[in-house]
Amino acid sequence: MQKVYEQLTAAFRKNSGVLDEMSFEEIVKKHTSLFEECDTIFLLLQASGYPIEYKNGYIYRPFFTSYKEERFCIIDIETNGSNPSNSQVIEIGAVMVQDGKIIDRFETFVECAFLPEYITKVTGIEPIDLQGAPSQKEALTNLRVFMQDAIFVAHNASFDYGFLNASFKRYGLGEIGNMKLCTIDLARRTFESERYGLAYLIESLKIPTTVHHRAYSDALSALYVMKKSFETIPNYVKSSDDLIKFATSSKKERDKKEK
Repeated sequence: MQKVYEQLTAAFRKNSGVLDEMSFEEIVKKHTSLFEECDTIFLLLQASGYPIEYKNGYIYRPFFTSYKEERFCIIDIETNGSNPSNSQVIEIGAVMVQDGKIIDRFETFVECAFLPEYITKVTGIEPIDLQGAPSQKEALTNLRVFMQDAIFVAHNASFDYGFLNASFKRYGLGEIGNMKLCTIDLARRTFESERYGLAYLIESLKIPTTVHHRAYSDALSALYVMKKSFETIPNYVKSSDDLIKFATSSKKERDKKEK
C-alpha cells in the first residue's frame, strides 16, 4: 500500500487536494495488487489512517488546510530490541494534539515474555510491569483506533513509524497510512542546537519531564520540541502538507521559498 499512499499524495499535491473518481481509480488500480473494488480500497485507506474523504463524486484530502488546525498524534514507543522482526513494543505513549492543546492521551504497557536486562537499565521497566498487560495485538489495535488519520509525529520518527508499521502488518492491522512528521527534522530547520537527540534537547530546552526513555514522558517531550519549532515556522508554511514538505526540505529549497 505504500506505493498507493505515495502516488495518491503526489496526485493530490498536483491537484490542490482534490481528485475525481476516475483519477483515483486509475492510481489505485495501477499501484496495488489488491483485487478489491476501488470502494473497498478507499475504505482500507481510511482505516489505515490515510487522510481521505469522499463528497459528490470527488475524493478530497483534508491535508491542505491550515496546519494550526491539524490533529497531531505524538507517539513514542519503548521496545525490547531494535529490530521489529525479532523484537516487540513493550510500552506505548501518545498524545493527540489540536490547536496546541492535548485533547486525548494513550498510554499502555505491552505484554512481553522476554525483557533484556539492559532494556530495564535504560527504561526502568521491569518484567513484572509487563505481566498481565494488554497483548501486542490488543495494544496495537487500540493505538490504531487512537491514531485515526492524525499526522504521526515522533522524535526520530523513522524508527517509531517503521517499527510500528512492521508490527501492525505482523498482526494483520495493515500498513500505517498516516502522514509522518519527525521532530528532529523539524527542529533542525527551525532552531539552532549543538545536538538534536531528545535527551540533549530535554536538558538544553529545559523541558519539564519526569523521566527519559519512558514512552508517555518522551511523547510529551517531543510535543514540547514541536511547539518550540512552531515558534519560528516560516510564513510560507500554511498547510499541513507545507509543514511535512518543509520538515524534509533542503536549504536550497527553503532559500528559494523565502525569496
